[in-house]
Amino acid sequence: MINYLAFGTSLAVAGVAAWFSVIGLATIFSGAWIPVIIMAGVLEVGKLVTAAYLHQNWNITQWWMKTYLTLAVIVLMFITSMGIFGYLSKAHLEQEANRVVDYTFEIDVLEDKIEFEQFKIDNYKSQLIGLDDVLKTGRDRDKNYIFKTQKETREQIDVDINTSIDNMRDLQNELLPLKKNQAMAELEVGPLKYIAELIYGEDEAKNYFDQAVRMVIILLVAVFDPLAVLLLIASLGSIIIPKDRKRFAPVNEAGMPDENFYDDNTTDVPPKKEWSQELWNAIRVDKKNIKDMEKGE
Repeated sequence: MINYLAFGTSLAVAGVAAWFSVIGLATIFSGAWIPVIIMAGVLEVGKLVTAAYLHQNWNITQWWMKTYLTLAVIVLMFITSMGIFGYLSKAHLEQEANRVVDYTFEIDVLEDKIEFEQFKIDNYKSQLIGLDDVLKTGRDRDKNYIFKTQKETREQIDVDINTSIDNMRDLQNELLPLKKNQAMAELEVGPLKYIAELIYGEDEAKNYFDQAVRMVIILLVAVFDPLAVLLLIASLGSIIIPKDRKRFAPVNEAGMPDENFYDDNTTDVPPKKEWSQELWNAIRVDKKNIKDMEKGE
């Protein structure tokens, strides 16, 4: 049961890895989207079939073919990993671009406008202080006249201050939702932020955030496709070998396969190395019996 579960899991992992890789490679070569998807998909299937074939026929495959097919599987695993890396990197860059352009830039613009309005209010207040100083230093008999001449200016300053306050209120209403969205965007990358702090320290984490993301992607790539290929090989071998034991069992005195040699109900089943040796001994001793056995199946 566990062998079939492992086999199904290996196909699921390989399928997901292939999907990430195909989309990632198509993104890298976006000028030929459909052809790249077809090419990468076929290569993914070919990689798994080649790996399974090598595992099952390693002893009967010529050395030069084994060498080429092994190198082909390794190179295809590297290409798959490269596609996965490209896909995840693109997703991270898009997230960063949206977070910076949509929120940080607009927040900075609004904050600058609010600071300018505050500067105008401070300037208006300085003008009022100056008018008050002129009124205080004037002679008592001239204060009424001075106040009347300042009245229009004071009223205009009051209007300007109220206008700036209203502008600040409107800008604050625009700023608060943006800050909320920015906080939500930072929550999405919160785990990666803590990873960066764990590796580089809290003070330096902000400067090495992209490196931390890249490290996580590399770890995923390092285990994704190799796990799929090796689990497929292991599970497929565990499923096929028990079925082939009687097929390749040594022949008995009557020239027929000895069905009792690998009796699943006994505990005298040789290990894999001994089984492989028995197989080759049977082939070397009597090739004719092996051919007759295969024809009779």
